[in-house]
Amino acid sequence: MHLGIVTPVLIQHPSTRSEWEATADIEEVAQIAETADRLGFHHLTCSEHVAVPAEIAEERGGTYWDPLATLGYLAARTRNIRLATQVLVLGYHHPLEIAKRYGTLDRVSNGRLVLGLGVGTLKEEFDLINAPFADRGARADDALAALRVSLSNPRPEYHGEFYDYSDFVVEPHAVQTRVPLWIGGRTKRSLRRAVAHGDGWVPFGLRLSELKDMLAAAPLPERFDVILSTGAPLDPLGDAEQTVRALTRVRDAGATIASSSITATSAAHFSDQLEELHRIALAEGIEFTAS
Repeated sequence: MHLGIVTPVLIQHPSTRSEWEATADIEEVAQIAETADRLGFHHLTCSEHVAVPAEIAEERGGTYWDPLATLGYLAARTRNIRLATQVLVLGYHHPLEIAKRYGTLDRVSNGRLVLGLGVGTLKEEFDLINAPFADRGARADDALAALRVSLSNPRPEYHGEFYDYSDFVVEPHAVQTRVPLWIGGRTKRSLRRAVAHGDGWVPFGLRLSELKDMLAAAPLPERFDVILSTGAPLDPLGDAEQTVRALTRVRDAGATIASSSITATSAAHFSDQLEELHRIALAEGIEFTAS
């Protein structure tokens, strides 16, 4: 099992945001990213929302840094850690928009892009940008098939139900021969979508017992990743035993990659926590490599 981090500051959920994150700047985020990179963590994350309705933001947060701009900056401050969108909403973009913009990110980061992708659930946001909502699942499946043949191809061609194109040049494009696609979701359909089109599944909002049952019932391809959250923010310096339990639980549930939130009082404290998490994880046999 590899270990990555949920980047602080970039998403601020009212129930989990630490006080220091409210005023943190990109330099503090970069310092944390540099620490995670130096220690060999697998990935860092950034998610996407265009605009969250005010009443919904009160419950699930309204701060979502733009992943393309943010990960582009962090790419320049790091060398090995993977840069994961967790997640982009497929319905907000044409596949070739993603191929160009994030293919460029893959180029400037020397092949460190991981595209975490989701169908999306916030109807108000779909309506705001005039994106179709009712058939978003079918559109997402078509977009995933289009992305698979387009991301690393300077002359992509695809003919599907919703997307149809040929004779276009997309330069620059991704330098990875196969950009990892992680599919987010919490349903059996999302897992089927991930197996059919992706390289990994990023479930959320499910009990570990539910995850075990779903994974046991779904034959997974070789080299397919299951990316599981370690749950409540870890406090390696303050509670090493709880940290070990959290890592062990997700590994036993079938995670090939774990993604950890960290409790901290400042960016410096967050980096200290990463140092201790690295020590604990090594003792537990957790791998540290972005490859």
